[in-house]
Parts: sequence; structure tokens; C-alpha cells
Amino acid sequence: MKNYLADLIRDAGLRFIPFVDWIGELKKPEILKADIFAGITVALVLIPQSMANAQLAGLPPKIGLYSAFLIPIIAALFGSSRQLQNGPVAIISLMTAAALIPLNLGPEQYIAYAAMLGVLAGVMQLVLGFLRLGIMVDFLSHPVVIGFINAAAIVICSLQVSKLFGITGIDGEHLYNTIWNLILAIPTHSHMPTVAVGGFSLVLLIVLKKVAPKLPVIMITMVIVTVMSWLFKYEAMGGAVVGKIDSGLPSLVFPHIKPGDLTALLLPALMIALLSFVEAFSIAKAVAQKTRQHLSADQEMVGKGLANLVAGVTQGYAVSGSFSRTAVAFDAGAKTGFTAIVSGMIVGITLLFFTGLLYHIPIATLAAVIIVAVAGMIHFEPFHHAWKISPHDGFVALTVFLGTLALAPHIEWGIFLGVALSIGLYIYRTMKPHFAEVALDSDGTFRDAKLFGMETSESLALFRYDGDLYFANSSYLEKKLLNAVADKPKLKVLLLDLEAVDQIDVTGVEMLAKMFEHLQEAGVEFFITRPKFKLSDALKRSGLYDNIGADKFFSKRSDALKTIKEKYGEMVDTSHLEIHKPL
Repeated sequence: MKNYLADLIRDAGLRFIPFVDWIGELKKPEILKADIFAGITVALVLIPQSMANAQLAGLPPKIGLYSAFLIPIIAALFGSSRQLQNGPVAIISLMTAAALIPLNLGPEQYIAYAAMLGVLAGVMQLVLGFLRLGIMVDFLSHPVVIGFINAAAIVICSLQVSKLFGITGIDGEHLYNTIWNLILAIPTHSHMPTVAVGGFSLVLLIVLKKVAPKLPVIMITMVIVTVMSWLFKYEAMGGAVVGKIDSGLPSLVFPHIKPGDLTALLLPALMIALLSFVEAFSIAKAVAQKTRQHLSADQEMVGKGLANLVAGVTQGYAVSGSFSRTAVAFDAGAKTGFTAIVSGMIVGITLLFFTGLLYHIPIATLAAVIIVAVAGMIHFEPFHHAWKISPHDGFVALTVFLGTLALAPHIEWGIFLGVALSIGLYIYRTMKPHFAEVALDSDGTFRDAKLFGMETSESLALFRYDGDLYFANSSYLEKKLLNAVADKPKLKVLLLDLEAVDQIDVTGVEMLAKMFEHLQEAGVEFFITRPKFKLSDALKRSGLYDNIGADKFFSKRSDALKTIKEKYGEMVDTSHLEIHKPL
């Protein structure tokens, strides 16, 4: 068993200690100094963001700090990206809340169930990584991700607006119910000190980001607003603050939940596992394009799985890669994963000695931090770009966007809708591949005779089929061929070019067998040219290759045409396919 696992891991291209690739570089003082500076800079963003994202997930701010302690360190040590910064992020936080709120849990139960979501997501990611099944995330196509992230960003911002007004208890079954309740409550239930603090925080974040983008804007804003909250006794005015956070590091505790509720967490955990990896790996690829570093999707999946597993057993919740913190790390000159180790260690020091400084942070300021960070994820140009390239993809992106907004806060259903729609449209597109009778042009290339207005023969036809041959399109090719034979009553030879066929299933094989029989009955000879090895091998295993005859298969069109001309002579007209050079 041990040898089997070792072989499996080796075959997957995985490593137990991938950080050996960069750990030796820290001996260089300039790299060590750059990573320490970048780690401190990231920590100044990570601490307030982790608390804000925990609030978004419906968890106490300290849970966000717990999820920002060991998790960045584990992900850096066992992932493949050197700059990717992991920890609590807005979208995964919202998905956590969407999965847990319908269960009507008590405060302690809610924390345990959030931790279990992290454990389940981590285990799923580990399995996918070790078995090289990271390819599963390809079902989340780019249009699906475009639509989902834009919609999720709007949902996240919308759910934070109430905290800027100090309004609670307005949550509805759907997002539009919540927004309508908020609109009705603002005139009569707004808490003016909270409005002032929230508005000031928003303005400060936006202005500082424009004026001094290189500075730790979030931390500067938090310090200024927290000092003001303490000086002006904001809590005494009825303003909501973070409150007391017990000092100390998180304990190692496996979360306990009711066994009957486990099944309710499996599907959300799978969505979190897949989406957190898609989000993180997309960020890692964007950075790797600039640094020219090697990335391994499966290794990154393992690193993310270990990070989520550790998050779940250290009183945290599910995590992912953060675009904003990764950008901060890159801009600060991060060279290796030691940057994430430094930031995680600073969070640990904060938990041990400085939690008292966090008491007076206004909840409205945390909401402002989330709104400003997430608003940068809203981009509508990709919708237009997708539509220009492929209307089908544009339609998927728009449908996922609108569907996610309509189904919010249960945003995971937007992903299901997108995946189902993408698969359905793919099958629809492949049901009618390009099929054409071709003729030889003056430049020596075979072209669509109908499209280019070229002459063809009544006795010999060369057809090209551009697609795979499977259950969804086999009948389409059969109809095309039968109609072509009907349109050419003097047809003696039919030559089918199957170079584009990469996959064939049983339905496709049976269709070719029936077509061979029909053509025989009609007195038409059937030839196949340029089949790939996979197609020829499948036809040989089915027995159809021998049934049609090995002498009817050719790897080159020129050889097929030469044989046909020699065999049938004047019976067939090959002038439209005359070959003047090897093809």
C-alpha cells in the first residue's frame, strides 16, 4: 500500500516538500530582506481583511484571524506558487454563509459547521490533487467564472451596505427581498454615528487608494478610524465594534457536527473546493506569467487541500487565494513562499499579544473594507469580449450573472446553472459539425466546393467531416451522406475524409457500418481517408475495418485518389481532384 501511494504521488508529479525549490534562495540576503518586507506589507492587509471576511461568512472576527495564521504558511509550503497569498476571501466567505444560514444553527454550532466545511473541502481537494483530477475544474469554464464572480461581487457589496447604516434584521429569503427591506428601513432605522463612520471609512479608503496606492491603505484606514472610535467613544453611542478577542493561538480541534447534517454540507463543500481552486490558480497563473515560474495544478490543489484541512481543525473556515493580497505581495517584491510565512507569523503574534488593539474597530469599517476590495472585481467588459468571440459564451456568462443574482444568497446554484448550460451548448454546437464536399483549388488546397463555387463530379465525391463522431451527431453525418448520394444518382465512389475525427463511440461505429451497407446496396464504393490511429484502432476492434476492407482505408488523399483512378478508370471523373503535388 505504501509503495502504491508513493508511485501514485510520483506519477502525479507531486512532491512531499515542494518548498525545497525556493528555501535555499533565502540564503541570499537581498531575497530574504525582500520577502520579509513583503510579508509585513501583506500582513497589514491580511489582518483587517481576514476579520472583515469572517464577518461576511457570519463568523466572529477572531475566526478570520485563526484562518489567517497557519493557513498561508501551509499553502506556501505545499503549493507550487511562490507569490500566491492564501487565507479568508470574500467569495468563499459568502458561499460559507449561504451554505450554513439555512441550517438555523446556534453560534457555537455555526463555527463548528463552518470548520467542517473547510475540512470537507480540503479532503476533496487532496483527493483531486493526488489522483490528478484537477482537470475537473475545467467544467467551470471562463464564461461561467466571469458571470459568477461579477454577480457574487455585487451580492457581497449589497449585503454589506446595511452595516454602513447600522441596520440589522432585514435579511430576506432572496437578495432582492433583503435590498427592498433595506430601502424601507434606511429612512427610519439608520444609526447616524454608524453612517458617519461607514461613510468616512469608505471615503478614506478610496482617496488613499488613489493618492497613495503603494501604502497599506487598509491598515492606515483601520488605525485612523479605530483611534477615532476610541477617542469619541463610538461604542457608547450604540455603534457596533469588533469587541473583545481572546488572546492566544487557535486550538487543534476536530469540528463536531450532527451526522445527519453531513450530507447537507457535501455539495457546498464540493463547490467551495472547486471554486476556491479556480480562483486561486487563476491568480497564480497571472503572476506566473510575469515571473516565468513553473506551476503545477495538481500540486497547487494539494497545497490548497492541506490549507483548508488545517483551517478546519484549527477553528478556522474555508480559504482560497486572494487577488488583492497576492498583488500586494508581488508589488512589494515577494520572491518566494517565505512572504506568506512571514505574514502568517505576524498574524500569530497579533493573536498572542495585540488582540486588545482590535477591540474598537467599527463593524462599519470592516464592511467598507469588503465593499472597496470586492468592488474592484466587478468588470463588465469581459461580457462584451466573450460575446464578440462567441455569442454562446456571452449568453452563458450573462445567464450565470443574472441567475446568481436572482438565486442569491444561494449563489452556488449559479455555478450549477452555468456548468449545465455550458455542457448543453457544447453538445448543441457539436451536433452539427462542418460537412462539405471539397474540390482542389488552383493553389493545391482542398476547399469547400459550394462555398467557393467550384465544380464537382457526378461520379466521384470527396467529403470532409470536421468533428468527433458520437451519439449526438452520428445521425447528422448519416443524413448528410444519404442526401449527398441522393443528389448524385450517377455516383460511383464516395471518399470520406475523417482526419478531424479524434473520438468515436459505439453509435458512431454503428452509423458507419449502416452507411457502408447502404452504399453497397446503392452500388457505391466507400473509401475512408486520413483516419487517425485512434479511429482506425476503434474500427479494427469493432470488426468494421475488416468488413469494409483494409484496401479501402488510406492515410493520404493522394494515395486514395490514385487507387480509385487506377481501379475505376474512365468510370469516374477525377478532374476536380487532380493532384499535381503530394498532399
